[in-house]
Amino acid sequence: MRHVAIAYLCYNSNSMTHNYDLYHQMLLIRRFEERALAEFSAGKLFGTTHAYIGQEADAAAIFEMLNSRDIVWSNHRCHGHFLAYGGDPYRLAAELMGKATGLVGGRGGSQHIHWRNFYSNGIQGGIVPVATGMALAQKVQKTGGIAVVFCGDGTLGEGVLYESLNISALWQLPVLYVVEDNRYAQTTPVEKGLSGSFRARFEAFGIKTFELESSDVLTITPYAEEAVQFVRDNSRPAALILHTYRFSAHSKGDDPRDRDTIAKIRAEFDPLTIQAARLTTIEIDQAESEVSMVVDAAFTRAHADPFPVL
Repeated sequence: MRHVAIAYLCYNSNSMTHNYDLYHQMLLIRRFEERALAEFSAGKLFGTTHAYIGQEADAAAIFEMLNSRDIVWSNHRCHGHFLAYGGDPYRLAAELMGKATGLVGGRGGSQHIHWRNFYSNGIQGGIVPVATGMALAQKVQKTGGIAVVFCGDGTLGEGVLYESLNISALWQLPVLYVVEDNRYAQTTPVEKGLSGSFRARFEAFGIKTFELESSDVLTITPYAEEAVQFVRDNSRPAALILHTYRFSAHSKGDDPRDRDTIAKIRAEFDPLTIQAARLTTIEIDQAESEVSMVVDAAFTRAHADPFPVL
């Protein structure tokens, strides 16, 4: 009985630590994005910016399953992906400000960043064939890694996506297509821009498809794990379709959605609120304190950095 009790306590402790880590990760993304929007409004950032607020559970769940050999292609809404990948908030903040210390020397801005095996590009659809090609390279070189590419519901209207699906299915490439359906392609509701079903588009090419509607990171995690493991074990493509919600505007302020509707959705589907219910008040306060210090230090340091020499 003593061994059983010890095992239970160890499991419970690990579970609680995991819940805290997931919450901490999502909170870091949320607070970074909120600060970035504030800095943009103050005229401190260059170019545009697209917040990941509301979708944090997707990144927290998926990036838990990836390793250093895997290649990730993100899109215009890349900050949350980058932070979940393990990227430095300071280097990202510096990049948004166009500073020489940024991820790509201050020349990429919000949408075009690179670090290790993480890439992002703001051209919707264009990143899909690149990621598919990188999956081919992984297979030929026998690295054991996979490629993961993120796109939104609007990208499903791009023809090059289907050319990529065809090739990856024919050649059996280790690539995971992650569709984050946040219900709007910029300002166009999905029902006005997308015909047919999400799932059928991938299954038409014989691609294994996982689909889920949830903002709960613990609900998403096993789906993400199964999808990643399927690609890794079988060296075949798969799709992970996650129906989620974006709380912020598409970019800075282009948001025609009804304010009351957004408030209602946020009250019911906020991934941070859902995960916070599994933590103690002390844990929540600790996470808030730690994250606030990290984000403040990142932007404060980046503010003081020099611009690149032209």
